[in-house]
Amino acid sequence: MGDDEKARGPGDDLQPLGAATPAWHPIHILMQEHSSLLGIAGEFQGIAEELRKAGDADADSRQRLDHVVAHLRESESHYLREENVLFPFLEKHGVTQPPAMMWAEHDEIRRVKKGVYELVDAGDWGPHLTAAASSLAELLASHFNKENGVLFPMAIEVITKEEWVEIRDQFDELGYCCFTPERAPSPAAAKAEPSRAQEASGVVQFETGSLSPAQLSAVLDTLPVDVTFIDQDDRVRYFNSSADMIFGRTKAVIGRTVQQCHPEKSLHVVNQLINDLKSGRRDAADFWITFKGRLVYIRYFAVRDRGGEYLGCLEVTQDITDIKGLEGEKRLL
Repeated sequence: MGDDEKARGPGDDLQPLGAATPAWHPIHILMQEHSSLLGIAGEFQGIAEELRKAGDADADSRQRLDHVVAHLRESESHYLREENVLFPFLEKHGVTQPPAMMWAEHDEIRRVKKGVYELVDAGDWGPHLTAAASSLAELLASHFNKENGVLFPMAIEVITKEEWVEIRDQFDELGYCCFTPERAPSPAAAKAEPSRAQEASGVVQFETGSLSPAQLSAVLDTLPVDVTFIDQDDRVRYFNSSADMIFGRTKAVIGRTVQQCHPEKSLHVVNQLINDLKSGRRDAADFWITFKGRLVYIRYFAVRDRGGEYLGCLEVTQDITDIKGLEGEKRLL
């Protein structure tokens, strides 16, 4: 059977779109990842069926299964890049509903994948695993077809060439799954670095001292916490670049409303919290979750001026796993 006669898969009808974008282009990368992830989902189905028939996993099948599961876990970067970079750029061009719908489907994919991981960890090689593998493959095929056929052509139409270079730059910051894409042809999104003369000419004056913009930026980035500021209009205005960033953040979220930064299913919680902080019903709120095996402490603070006027909300996120285990004292370096 020749290449032209091979069975066509989901997204094959949209190859002209992928072919129309160069290999470095974010849409080309996303579509290539779609193809790779569909192949991984198909491989997972085959392994699950083998395990069901055998009733147990030998060394070879277990190795292949672990390889597939590792790729599924790594694929989280694919969804994060869309949610934190592509979707905000679309929203800037007035495209809001399709990204919201795709994000909801991302959460459904995550739910199904979580069930897969639980079955694999439990060594459940029966019909539950084959059903989960089939469900995941069908869900990915349906979702990727929607993105390839609707979302991506829409993005190509509204996003400018200059913005695609910036998007690629931010994609690189979050990393990739399945394969390493071709480098962009030129340094992506040139970053305006202030000259030493500019740094020296201005300082930020506080009551307790003053810092140059470069010093202030370095201090904030050195903090052992992730800091995000949302202004009085609920728009993200700043985040620091801590060395060990817990949750992926990209410059595309600047100017985006905090509501757009969360999936629709959690909007009622976000809105309740923001309203409570604005109204003064509370000045802070604390949450803690387990994320990638680490205990993460998330705190929200109302930021007010001296007259009590609400200026915004400060989100502070910290990995407290090691802190929680401290005992006794340590007085020497």
